[in-house]
Amino acid sequence: MAKFTVFFKDKPIHSSIHESGVVHIGRDESNDLAVDSLAIAPAHAAVILRGSNPIIKQLNAEFPLIINGVQHKESLLYDGDTITIGKHRIVYSSLEKIANTLSTAHTDELENNKLNQEFNNRVNIPEANLQVMGGKHIGRLVPLKKTMTRLGRQGSGIIVITRRKGGYFISMLEENNEMKINGTELGGQTVLLKNNDMLIIDKIPMQFFMD
Repeated sequence: MAKFTVFFKDKPIHSSIHESGVVHIGRDESNDLAVDSLAIAPAHAAVILRGSNPIIKQLNAEFPLIINGVQHKESLLYDGDTITIGKHRIVYSSLEKIANTLSTAHTDELENNKLNQEFNNRVNIPEANLQVMGGKHIGRLVPLKKTMTRLGRQGSGIIVITRRKGGYFISMLEENNEMKINGTELGGQTVLLKNNDMLIIDKIPMQFFMD
């Protein structure tokens, strides 16, 4: 049993549960999981549900299949894996262990309780990521799990994102006028990052979002 949840700009928009067979993902409404975005092919990928780990396959060579920030033609899916398509994310969740012991109704209730508990545990300091929005690494995620994450190159500007109790703060270690946040030069200021803030780091556009 597999669950796929579609997120847009870090907001869940819909989800579906599939017990077996093949799950087709694409822009066309005939797909089992339809995502209305020009970044996704009419027939983008297919997930074969078999065994403990499904297999996902790319169906259109012109539209990349990006899983956890890495491009694949074919890959096994593991619980929590993220399929990135433009500004959409599809998160795969395995419900196999729960389904073996509980009814479908109880499964939904348990999963909701688990998600609520995780939210309560993270409410003070949620997990966050940067997503590359352009260039050859488009779609790649940069997790911000460390207390301090350093990005950029010497000579081209270096920024640091600090994880504190109040949130995620960005500042510069080595100044460069091409380092920007939401189109404005970062300069010497320290800024609290907010969901969907757009950054330019070493000429690479990146979007900040919290889980």
